[in-house]
Amino acid sequence: MAVMVGKGAMTNSIEELAGTDFLLVAGSNTTEAHPVISLRMKRAVRNGAKLVVIDPRKIELTKWASRHLQINIGTDIPLFNALAHVMIKEGLYDREYVEKRTEGFDELAKHVEFYTPEYAAEVCGVPAEEIIATAREYAAASPKAAICYTLGITEHSCGSHNVQSIANLGMLGGNFGMPNAGVNPLRGQNNVQGASDSGALPTDLPGYQKIERPGVREKFEKAWGAELPKRRGITKITAMDQMLRGRVRGVYIMGENTVISDPNTNHARKALEAADFIVVQDIFMTDTARLADVVLPAGTFAESDGTFANSERRVQRVRPAIKPVGESRTDVDILLDLMGRFGISQQLESPSDVWDEMRWLAPIFGGITYDRLDAEGGLQWPCPTEDHPGTE
Repeated sequence: MAVMVGKGAMTNSIEELAGTDFLLVAGSNTTEAHPVISLRMKRAVRNGAKLVVIDPRKIELTKWASRHLQINIGTDIPLFNALAHVMIKEGLYDREYVEKRTEGFDELAKHVEFYTPEYAAEVCGVPAEEIIATAREYAAASPKAAICYTLGITEHSCGSHNVQSIANLGMLGGNFGMPNAGVNPLRGQNNVQGASDSGALPTDLPGYQKIERPGVREKFEKAWGAELPKRRGITKITAMDQMLRGRVRGVYIMGENTVISDPNTNHARKALEAADFIVVQDIFMTDTARLADVVLPAGTFAESDGTFANSERRVQRVRPAIKPVGESRTDVDILLDLMGRFGISQQLESPSDVWDEMRWLAPIFGGITYDRLDAEGGLQWPCPTEDHPGTE
């Protein structure tokens, strides 16, 4: 999503899903993983919306669907490209939107020309007629058609390309920037959105500011009093491969059981064992933590102060119910202490200080203050100024 439209987040709000005319849900067992969001989907169906579920399995949500495209595992891209093929071939896409607001249409049209419904049917294991019908229904409902997806789309070796093919559909239908529509990734773990927002990505600094974009790196260097890399970092998949080659020797893992969560457990274990030094910061003594040279016991959400951001870009306050237990410390305390021990000069002492710095450096958070969060309960970015209501 960030590659296609600049930022990786839901384009629309959760509540808007209830008012859509068409829902395409891909790789998401929504009733189990996101039960609150699934209630909005069911409300949309009761209001007359069509629901198409794309999933290799029969899930509870398929009972509500007008069509279940039960594709073969790993064939998402041929399916999405075939839907785009039909929309382009039959002239069902939003020509004005595509001409004024997108780039690369001719290249896309040429690329998906190969992905006929008949070809996709053979690869995906679903009838060509159902592919054609889905494309026509999605186009007919646009620009009031919404796509939702989650880990069933992203956790593939081609996960980024899966998302890009979905985004292409959203742009062909003119569904970006429209109410009750859009392309909406439903986040798989708590505060994954907040981690991305804060710059925990190899390509971005806080607020999805690309490190290679003119002026961005210089702004952060001035604020932090340190020289930053001129090029983007590497992905975790690349880092694991580089460990085996001896090119990545130190690893700092926070809140992830890499040995278990990676698709290839043996590869992950061998990569970590090849590293010279491993630090794991976690609330459990996980399989990954057992491989670490140093384990830093972290506080849980119930012991932490700060903010979380949910799937719909809503920033909310989090307050501790209890003090950290035993030797555990909050993530913020650990990281601030490490900065000091590294000799990094900074004036941050609390989560609110960290947030204020991020507001100052990242315009999309500029208007979200702790006082406003306390008073209003939550705000959705972009929210550039303190009199801005936030963006649904």
